[in-house]
Amino acid sequence: MTVTATPVDESDQVKPLAPASRRVWLARLLPPLTAVLSGVLLYVSFPPRTLWWLALPAFAGFAWVLRGRGWKAAFGLGYLFGLGFLLPLLVWTGVEVGPGPWLALVVIEAVFVGLVGVGVAAVSRLPGGPVWAAALWVAGEAARARAPFSGFPWGKIAFGQADGVFLPLAAVGGTPVLGFAVVLCGFGLYEAVRLVVRRQRTGAVQRSAAAVALLSVAVPVAGALAARPLVSDKAENGTVTVAVVQGNVPRAGLDFNSQRRAVLDYHARETERLAAEVEAGRGARPDFVLWPENSSDIDPFANADARAVIDAAAKAVGVPISVGGVVKRDGRLLNEQILWDPAQGPLQTYDKRQIQPFGEYLPLRSLIGAINSDWTSMVRQDFSRGGEPGVFSIDGTKVGLATCYEAAFDWAVRDTVTGGAQLISVPSNNATFDRSEMTYQQLAMSRVRAVEHSRTVTVPVTSGVSAIIMPDGTITQRTGMFVADSLVQEVPLRSSRTPATRLGILPEIALVLVAAGGLGWAAGAGVRKRRTVPAR
Repeated sequence: MTVTATPVDESDQVKPLAPASRRVWLARLLPPLTAVLSGVLLYVSFPPRTLWWLALPAFAGFAWVLRGRGWKAAFGLGYLFGLGFLLPLLVWTGVEVGPGPWLALVVIEAVFVGLVGVGVAAVSRLPGGPVWAAALWVAGEAARARAPFSGFPWGKIAFGQADGVFLPLAAVGGTPVLGFAVVLCGFGLYEAVRLVVRRQRTGAVQRSAAAVALLSVAVPVAGALAARPLVSDKAENGTVTVAVVQGNVPRAGLDFNSQRRAVLDYHARETERLAAEVEAGRGARPDFVLWPENSSDIDPFANADARAVIDAAAKAVGVPISVGGVVKRDGRLLNEQILWDPAQGPLQTYDKRQIQPFGEYLPLRSLIGAINSDWTSMVRQDFSRGGEPGVFSIDGTKVGLATCYEAAFDWAVRDTVTGGAQLISVPSNNATFDRSEMTYQQLAMSRVRAVEHSRTVTVPVTSGVSAIIMPDGTITQRTGMFVADSLVQEVPLRSSRTPATRLGILPEIALVLVAAGGLGWAAGAGVRKRRTVPAR
């Protein structure tokens, strides 16, 4: 039998890409991959990890992908950087409610990063490019902290630097100056590497460009070292012994609220245990006790049983307790801190001012209800906002209050200090976020606030991690997660104001103006360039 071979049509075979084609595909894929990976690197620099320095190569990579890009490519690459950073950072927002709200939040927040990318690309070829670019990042954070729905400043670069060498700069100009320094150093690092490579290729580099790169790295580090004398944990107004109580919850998740009486009982029980330790001489007697947010979701003004439980705990320990309650007053629902005296009962209150969208109130309620009625059932009634800063006066000690979400907002902490606070308390509830990184991210915020305003910061939390933080940002005591525990410590009281406290919003305004100046310069340079191109 004769076998005839069938000719093979070479056009039907899959040909390997030619080296030139591979280089083209690599050139196309490398920038978006670098943008995403740089964003992930920035996320890894945040707590609970202590790899704060990874923010520098993250921004160096961000600068590389944006240099000289057109606005469409810059927006896309900036958006990818934002996704790489925010998707893992904010995953805790979907722990109990599913991926929908988490993804929606990230999709919106990444738009701000994409817009920053457009600006960074526009100023990337200007003299002093790293300065304009870092100011643009701060401007983006300023916008994100205000819109939409009163803003969401979670993920500010400053909040990833609680363990870093740049932290003292928080005392100079708050989170804007601290964040600016970190981003400037990252962009300067890229510029330095770019100039080294260029010198190897061409043998020449402009001295002015080299000076900018060097100063962009050196000045933030030198500034942080120079700012260290502003950081102190010395007492200026004596000391006070404070107790932080973490009562724990019956179970994690959104349904912890169904066990409201158990949560209150747990905090009362832990306080009474603390009182027994004091009476037995096994612990120091505190001057006052701090309970977390939502430690009494039963209104003690309307419910006699809840009032009796809190009264008994206060009488047992013999000192005032700051209780986190959910209170209905004049038809309004309030997230309230109540100063409860063992002899006189409730004396002072503070109503949370920066309430959380989609957690404590629902914007666009009718639209959201049409999409998913389960979401509207989670927030049946919107909380109302308080109107005054929270500063409790407890036997001559001024205690500032920033309830949970408020710690992320510069103004909400600052005005407690300008209102006379000698220490700050951040009562919080993280039971709805299970064992996610949320509690560690929030704890890092409180450490930055301690340095920013040179105050002791206490963090009483329902289910962990509760902590006591010195004015230099050091955590001296902390609890585990989902355990009942209490922390007692003598802490310094301070009344002096750091430059950050005195300057307030001015550093942020100045950096936004710098960013606007850079964009204006870039726009003008673009117009002049177009005018000088000869017509064809």
